[in-house]
Amino acid sequence: MEKEQQKRAIEALLFLSEEPVKLDKLAAILSTTAEEAGRRIRELQEEHLSQGRGLQIFEAAGGYQMGTHPELASFLEEAFSEEVSSNLTNAALEVLAIIAYKQPVTRIEIESIRGVRSEHVLDNLLKRKLIKVSGRKEGPGRPLLYGTTPDFLKYFGLKDLGDLPELEVEEVEKEEEEAGEPENGTAQ
Repeated sequence: MEKEQQKRAIEALLFLSEEPVKLDKLAAILSTTAEEAGRRIRELQEEHLSQGRGLQIFEAAGGYQMGTHPELASFLEEAFSEEVSSNLTNAALEVLAIIAYKQPVTRIEIESIRGVRSEHVLDNLLKRKLIKVSGRKEGPGRPLLYGTTPDFLKYFGLKDLGDLPELEVEEVEKEEEEAGEPENGTAQ
């Protein structure tokens, strides 16, 4: 398969796929190496960027996906305003942020940071598959531990958790004080 045909095939696969497509899968479909498929993706990304297209190719949850350019968000929100109701609530965003930065974390730890009960929010996030139960904490009652999922990464367009913005130290210390933890992070 020639270079331009490979790029058209990748673009079509990513456009039709609802899930991120892993590089090795693209390579297998194109009957080429992962390195060659990676080069074609980078070429497509550069073409989309240089031509100022409304779609872009980005890495998400260990694969590649096609999506709209972030600058077009306001136009798309207006065009699809009925569908915006599926967006996350502020409470859900708060809980997701806590889980993303402190995972694995228990419901009680989340509630101590937020200052309000969070069972319903956690249930909704579990149903949406943005979080998962990642185990149980050692100790009395062995409470459930929550963590994020690949769907969380995909929803926010992140490659991995390392793409999360850094928290300012003051914010972290304030949260720890509110949660009753010592500033140095060690238990007494």
